[in-house]
Amino acid sequence: MKPIAIFQHTHVGLPGAVTSVLNELGVPWVIVPVMDGAPIPDDPSVFSGIILMGGSMGVNDGLAWIDEEIELVKRARQEGIPVAGHCLGSQVMAAAFGAAVARGPSMEIGWQDVNLEPTPEADEWLGEGAKEVFQWHGDAFSLPEGAKRLAASAQYPNQAFLMDDRHLGMQFHLEMTPELVELYVRANGKAIDRELAKGASAVNTRDEIVADLDARTAGMREMLRRAYGRWVRGLKG
Repeated sequence: MKPIAIFQHTHVGLPGAVTSVLNELGVPWVIVPVMDGAPIPDDPSVFSGIILMGGSMGVNDGLAWIDEEIELVKRARQEGIPVAGHCLGSQVMAAAFGAAVARGPSMEIGWQDVNLEPTPEADEWLGEGAKEVFQWHGDAFSLPEGAKRLAASAQYPNQAFLMDDRHLGMQFHLEMTPELVELYVRANGKAIDRELAKGASAVNTRDEIVADLDARTAGMREMLRRAYGRWVRGLKG
C-alpha cells in the first residue's frame, strides 16, 4: 500500500496519537515536514491518503505553501484520495472545498465540550453524545457546500465535517497526548495569559489545561481511533 502523508506544519504541531493509531490499523505513513521547508507535492496519487495537522498560521496569511496545500486537497478530492485535517488542516480543507475561513468570535484554548450531531454519520465517524476535546484556535470555517456537519460547540457551530463520505475535517485536536499538551502549554503559554487577560470565556488556565491529562487524552484517543478506523476504509491503493 502507498503511505499516508502526514503534513506537519510546525515543530510543536506533532501528529501525536495519529501515528500510533495508524500503526494499530496497519497502514504505512510518512511525515512531510513542511516546517523544515519540505515542498508540497503536486501529485496526491503517490499517497493512499493525506492528513493535515495544525499550526499557528492561517489560510488567509498569504503563505505560498498553504495555497499549494489547498490545491493538493482539491486534486485529492478529484481523485478520490481521502483527506483528514486537524485544526489548521480542517481549515485548509474547508478552503479547498470552497468555504470561507475567517477569524472566529474568540479563541478556544484548552478543554471544551463539543456536541455531536444526532446523525448516523456523526455516530459512525466520531461516536455518540457530548465530548470534551482539546482546542487551540482562533479561526473558523464555514460549512462547505455538500458537507455534513458532525460536531459543534457553543461559540463555533462548525467543529467537524464530512465531505463525500470520505474527507474528515476536525477543528479540535484529537491527536493530543499528555506530553503534547504539556509541550503546547510550554511553547505557547503566553497566548493563554493574553486571552485570559481579555476575559475570554473559552480559554482555560495553564493549570486547568494540564489537569487529569491521562484520562482526558485517553478519551480523545478512543474518538480518534474510531475516526481513523472509518477513514482508512477509503484509502487508495
